[in-house]
Amino acid sequence: MNDRYDAGYGGDQYELVGYDEYNQPVYRQVPAQQTQQPPQQQPYDPYGQQQQQGYAYDPYATGTQQQTPDYDTGTQPQTPQPYDTGAQQAYNSRQAPQSGYDPYTTGTTTAYDPYGQTATSGQQPRVAEQTAYIPQQGGPAEDTEAPKAPQAGERDYRTEQFAFVEEPTDDSEDVIDWLNFTENRTERREEAKRRARGRMVALVVALALVVSGGVGYLWYAGKLPGVSSPASKSGTTTAAGAQNRDVIVVHLHNTAKGGTSSVLLVDNTTLKQGTTVLLPNSLALTDDDGNTTTLAKSVDDDGTSGTVDQLNTVLGTDIEGTWRLDTPYLQNLVDLVGNIDIDTNADVPDPSATKKGAAPLVHKGKDQTLSGKMAVAYATYRASGESQNTQLERFGQVMQGVLRQLTSDPTAATTTVQTLAQILDPPLTDKDLGTFLAKLADLAKSGDYKTALLPVQNDGTLTAQASASVVKDVLGGTAKSPDEGSAVRVAVQNATGVKDDTEKARVVLLNGGFTFLEAGTTSATSAKSKITYSDAADKENATEVAKTLGLSTSTVTKGTVSANADVSVVLGEDYKPSSAS
Repeated sequence: MNDRYDAGYGGDQYELVGYDEYNQPVYRQVPAQQTQQPPQQQPYDPYGQQQQQGYAYDPYATGTQQQTPDYDTGTQPQTPQPYDTGAQQAYNSRQAPQSGYDPYTTGTTTAYDPYGQTATSGQQPRVAEQTAYIPQQGGPAEDTEAPKAPQAGERDYRTEQFAFVEEPTDDSEDVIDWLNFTENRTERREEAKRRARGRMVALVVALALVVSGGVGYLWYAGKLPGVSSPASKSGTTTAAGAQNRDVIVVHLHNTAKGGTSSVLLVDNTTLKQGTTVLLPNSLALTDDDGNTTTLAKSVDDDGTSGTVDQLNTVLGTDIEGTWRLDTPYLQNLVDLVGNIDIDTNADVPDPSATKKGAAPLVHKGKDQTLSGKMAVAYATYRASGESQNTQLERFGQVMQGVLRQLTSDPTAATTTVQTLAQILDPPLTDKDLGTFLAKLADLAKSGDYKTALLPVQNDGTLTAQASASVVKDVLGGTAKSPDEGSAVRVAVQNATGVKDDTEKARVVLLNGGFTFLEAGTTSATSAKSKITYSDAADKENATEVAKTLGLSTSTVTKGTVSANADVSVVLGEDYKPSSAS
């Protein structure tokens, strides 16, 4: 192995001292006094350790030298080009060094120390960047010594001066969090303001609706000062007609004694008001043939469908159905609802009592509890000398008492109606009737229910009072009695003593174009017939009636006419049906 390198300038000699971290050979210059020494002299060990022959020096040895084989191949080793690490450029073994220059030292010492340290002049500053790892050797010993002061002309840069580059920027995150917080709080404030504005607008709108509704109600009710309601204007039915009403007619048939009693059940859904309208049996109606008849006779003769049409014509209303309520069904209905409590106005005897002086079935007084049997007896009771309207009012009391006891649930009310097991007249069904009665029951329990009697004159026609108080306000219709231009109405009373004469006179008058009104039969007979008119304009009509019945015109006189009639006739024994034309 050639330990010296003689290819220098000016005869300088170099010897191989080891390899650096890049596996490149490291040489050092041989001093002049050492160039004459024999070749077998060992090279200088800068750290005072004796280097064994044939092994390179390990600068990172920590006490146990790691023997590295000496790469002596007899040829000059090929040195790879070192890379620049930012420190001093590594020594290139292929370039001839200048006289006395050592690239790994900062002075002009003669002994080479690869990390800037010589044997004669003490420690030199170590190049901080030369920390690369040498293959197959241990890492450099940890440098625990304090860094030395920089040389003249060099600036003192320390790593800690640039620590801010690597330290986490906690302050910047705090700033971002603060910005997010302020932004979110601003958005919440704006959102709260928007919600507050929305609630304020909704409140204002609600108040406006309430105020306008209250003013509208006061205006309609006529309670607004200086302003009258539409219903208070005379001659108009717009407001009353605009209201929605559900109406059915109830006919109570007395199966024991005969006779009927009729009422209208009205549910004003607009005003939330229920009413029972009592219809007197003397109410004048016009049948399909144009003949004038009464409500009681229409129910018996024309049945329910014909009576409904006639009532709609006279009252100007729209009846949706007919409920035929026989007295046995009324008794069952009262028992199903659990009895009723009403104020009775008379003592009602027991119809089934056989002894005179028996205790009454219904006692007169307030808050009397009536069973089904008692309710039927009270609803149909008519004392001697009482008008039919008095009995009708008792029936109205019973109906209102039933409604107060009936359930307000439509389904339960329908079940109650179905339990009666009665056959209803079409188009009324069990469900329709149960739902309708449940609504009226709710109104009756809340006190929004009343009973009104339809005022009827002696002749059965309706007065202006009836039109204003009941027909227009309750029913929303217009009263219409039989037209004045219709056929002449003739009331016939039979005094012949022959019952069939009434029917024979009826046929003759109808064939003659007159309207027949039955005035009943007298208990005593009359020898001569009598024809009376009250208005002079009806004198000619009375004369025609006499000729139609085959009576002498001398029987025609001016006098009192029975109700609902233009001409009154009393048939005497001189009436011969065979002579009638």
